[in-house]
Amino acid sequence: MNDLVKSNYKKKPYLKNIIVILPGLMTAFIVAVISKIIAIWLPTLGAATIAILVGILLGNTFLKNPLLEKGTKLAESKLLEFSVVLLGVTVTFQTISQIGIKGGIFVLLQMGLTIIASYILGKKLRFSENMSLLMAGGNAVCGSSAIASIAPTIHAKEEEKGQIITLVNLLGTILMLLLPVIASLIYGNDILTKSALIGGILQSVGQVVASASMVNGQVVELAMLFKIMRIMLLVFVVYFFGTFKQQKATVSSSVEMISQKKKLPLPWYVIGFVLFCVVNSLIHLPVAFSETAHFISGWFEITALAAIGLRLDFQKFFKEGKRFLIYGLSVGFIQVVLAIMLISLLRI
Repeated sequence: MNDLVKSNYKKKPYLKNIIVILPGLMTAFIVAVISKIIAIWLPTLGAATIAILVGILLGNTFLKNPLLEKGTKLAESKLLEFSVVLLGVTVTFQTISQIGIKGGIFVLLQMGLTIIASYILGKKLRFSENMSLLMAGGNAVCGSSAIASIAPTIHAKEEEKGQIITLVNLLGTILMLLLPVIASLIYGNDILTKSALIGGILQSVGQVVASASMVNGQVVELAMLFKIMRIMLLVFVVYFFGTFKQQKATVSSSVEMISQKKKLPLPWYVIGFVLFCVVNSLIHLPVAFSETAHFISGWFEITALAAIGLRLDFQKFFKEGKRFLIYGLSVGFIQVVLAIMLISLLRI
């Protein structure tokens, strides 16, 4: 019997991949279903928030199992990306116009000042050039995705990349839980300012969705627009970092720089989101189509957030040491203060 199974694996290697992925994927989906049920009695929190909190609790206790890793990783990345694409079906140019020119200026200033502050602080705390740049880009743009894009351009080591990804995820998790509270205390019922605060600060798409879900669905939609604007600037950030590093390290050749620039497209889900948004703005899509897309997007989102929670290993965070935690918390504090000041100055 074992020989037959092995033979099937060789003939159909995708079967092995499915079996490896299935435990983690199904676990994330089950957590999502449980979260939906709990949300019936706790509507204020919402299923998305409950999913990530339950995931964190189980992922650091009963379900801390390497067997789930590949499936939860797939759910965290791919399902959330598809969710973002389908979110474009519910967004139109009219929705985007709510952000306005002031919103665009806010994003540019917030990103620019975050990069400068994170880099300077990293150097002051005696982190390497590469780690300071990775921290700056990861927090300013889109967390792990930005770090993965920047790392080869500045010739960062795998160890440096891994440490900063861990730190950025820790900071993002803390801010994900704190920002809805801060936003509600400062801005009350103002949807746009809450969205700007959450979408303009948080590192990953998942964190933006989870944090905004703690407020309401409208904030999720607008916060994602602020976030998408940041992601669309990733190409320029990577190019700038590469040029900056090249000027400081004469070893790099211009030929290498040109080849790297060609490898900097926008993430596919951002392109998909924009395309759906354009179609939805120009053509009146059937209500059934929009509702179906919204339903599927919602389930993808909650399952992905459950997976994010299951994958958060707090032991890894505390292994990085006191200096890393000081760096992360300081950058987070600076980001929040900058955002509040800019929202006030620009009168968003």
